[in-house]
Parts: sequence; structure tokens; C-alpha cells
Amino acid sequence: MRILMMTAGAVALALVGGASAQQARKPAAKPAARPAAKPAGAPNWTATVAITPEGGFRQGNPNAPVKLVEYGSRGCPTCGRFAADGVPPLRSDFIATGKVSYEYRDYLIHGAPDLAMALVNQCVPTARFFPVLDAIYANQKLFDDRLHKLVDGQPKQVEAWQKLPPGQMATKFAEAMGLIAFMKTQGLPEARTRQCLADPKLIGRIAKTNADAVNVYQVDSTPSFIINGRKLRAFTWDRLLPELWANGA
Repeated sequence: MRILMMTAGAVALALVGGASAQQARKPAAKPAARPAAKPAGAPNWTATVAITPEGGFRQGNPNAPVKLVEYGSRGCPTCGRFAADGVPPLRSDFIATGKVSYEYRDYLIHGAPDLAMALVNQCVPTARFFPVLDAIYANQKLFDDRLHKLVDGQPKQVEAWQKLPPGQMATKFAEAMGLIAFMKTQGLPEARTRQCLADPKLIGRIAKTNADAVNVYQVDSTPSFIINGRKLRAFTWDRLLPELWANGA
């Protein structure tokens, strides 16, 4: 399901259309995992998280020889499957050893709901970004069910919300999806969550990340993976893993 966002006011959120990668071809059988050798005494790079100039959140060794970027949507089922199946071995076998850095950049393929989720996730302290991202993906069905109920039951209300300025629109969807209450369980007070949902600088940063995704990498689906600046035709862990190996990870 896609809900296209209509923006208003001084901040124009440039959203692009596309199809989530669950519509892609059926994945091949998973290859056997290659054992990872972590050097003795090496740091655990999963504890190293930073915001990048591109507006993403990078986990791992900033000087890793393999730099992996995911353009993702928290409402995308294929992204959810990657979060469940791919991220754990990616962290343990590649990020923790310093061989691969992993950067998550928001791509709002579902419009307003994705904006709401991106804003509340980016509101937490940088070190908490990935644990909260994991928690949102783990609860993806809950948010999706609430969104379906809203769209099916109150289509005119949804249409009206999409005509609001970005911050007001994001807040309406966050309330309806239960995101504000959810973020309390992640340690973010309601007042702070509402502040971030209306933050024009944060909205602008996410808008620029989306625009760059299209202009630089021609991203039109989620998840889209980039390795060392090259866009891949891989949407699942079993297809991404050989690409990591091929690039020396």
C-alpha cells in the first residue's frame, strides 16, 4: 500500500514514486554462510554509529573497505524481511569485524507514514538509532494494520491530512499509527517526539536524502542497496551476501 504525501508551506518534501522490492523476481536459494574470522582484540564496530553528510546513519568502521548503503522504508515488507534475516548476520559477520560499514538512509516510498516513522526514529540519540530501527521493524505488522484500518475506514480524513504542512501531516499519522506511544517504550518522551515530528530542519534533511537518492542513484524501490557507490540488483540477504563477498568482505 502506498499513501502519497502532499506537502505545503515553505518546506517541500520531494517524494518519488516507485515499487517496493517485494514485487521483484523470486529470490534464489540462500547460499551457505561463509565463516567470519574476527581478529583477536579487534573492536566491535557495531557500537560505532554516526550521522553521515548524506543524512544517513552509519554503523561500523568508517574506513571499512566495503561501504554498504541501504535505502529503506520502515513500511516496506521486503525491508522488514531483510531486517529480520539479513541484518543479524551482516552485523555479526561483517560490521563487527570492521570489514563492512552499513548506512541506513530513508526513502519514503509510502509517503506520509514513512515520514512519520523516519522522524521519530531520527529523533533518538545517534547511538540509539539502530536499536529503535530494529524495534520498529519488529513491530511492522502492528503499524501496518493500524494504517490499513485508517485508510480503509477514513479515506477522506487521510486525504485531508495529506494537504497539511509536512510537520502537521506527520504528527497526524504518528498519532493514528500509535508511534508516539511506541516511542515512549523506546525512552523518548511524548513532548520530544512531537517536537521532532514538527522539526523543519529534520524534515528538510530527510527531504534532501530522498532527492539525492533519485538524482544520484536513481532509486525507485525499497530496499535499494549500494556497495562502494554502485547500485545493486539485490533486494534480499541471499542476493546481497555474494555481492559482499565479491567486493572483498
